[in-house]
Amino acid sequence: MREAAFVKQNKNKWFEFENYLKDNTNFSPEELSNLYIEITDDLSYAQTFYPDSNTTRYLNQISVKAHQKIYKTKKTSGNKIISFYTKEFPKAFYAYRYQLLLSFLVFVFFSVIGAYSASTDQDFVRLILGDAYVNMTLENIEKNDPMAVYKKMNETEMFLGITLNNVRVGFIAYALGFLCGIGALFIGMRNAVMLGSFQYFFAEQGLLWESVRTIWIHGTIEISVIIICICAGVVAGNGIMFPKTYSRLESFARSAKEGLKIVVSTVPFFIIAGFLEGFVTRHTEMPDALAIFIILASFALILFYYVYLPFKLNRQNDERI
Repeated sequence: MREAAFVKQNKNKWFEFENYLKDNTNFSPEELSNLYIEITDDLSYAQTFYPDSNTTRYLNQISVKAHQKIYKTKKTSGNKIISFYTKEFPKAFYAYRYQLLLSFLVFVFFSVIGAYSASTDQDFVRLILGDAYVNMTLENIEKNDPMAVYKKMNETEMFLGITLNNVRVGFIAYALGFLCGIGALFIGMRNAVMLGSFQYFFAEQGLLWESVRTIWIHGTIEISVIIICICAGVVAGNGIMFPKTYSRLESFARSAKEGLKIVVSTVPFFIIAGFLEGFVTRHTEMPDALAIFIILASFALILFYYVYLPFKLNRQNDERI
């Protein structure tokens, strides 16, 4: 790569990093370390291909400053978990908004495909959901309790079982993203087709509203974070497909780490979704207004954390610069 192209590709990151070093705000050692690693990687690249250039001297200067600041702030880490969830992750997640959008659009598209397929093929729902589930649900409908499936298991057992299963699905979506991101999108397609055919099945029985106001009490968060785990897999896969200035192996290691952070961020939300499914969804007698409130509050929580907060933190950073 020509030096001019290398500088053009990375200069915004370098300027941002330099402003971090000049800013009086105390950044976490973890955040500084991540930036420091990127700068030193760029420095190594510059030393290899442009050893006597101003670019190499400039990168060497700021890497020395960064090294000093990292070791100066090393002992003031504070609460790492709180910092990760409230600052480090949301700020970093902004960079993956397009992968999130892609994951969301793929999920919506195949949900529509699932609903359409169910409407044109009577056996499709049974193929996707299984005869046992369909027959059980039809029996519950005849007993005038179509959502009885959520009432059969003990609350705590259901909460733990659902939560662990959902976390497992999330990590599988991330891990399959190593197949150039395609595996993660396949998990999204599979779950979306299931959701679309599931909703059509209840609509066909004249129970669309009953299913929506019950299932989406927990499903709003559950489906949302599954989409975010798909995004994590796409991020991991991008490191293989688009290494940029890094070696393919190094790029993959970086993207795998970023994808893992995204999956880890979803664990508290999976716990909330599991709690709602185990303890709240079973109360089908609750007023519609309360069910709608829970659904809207859940949707607002997801939008706040994964859309608004990343945008806000990055905008504040731009204003400081």
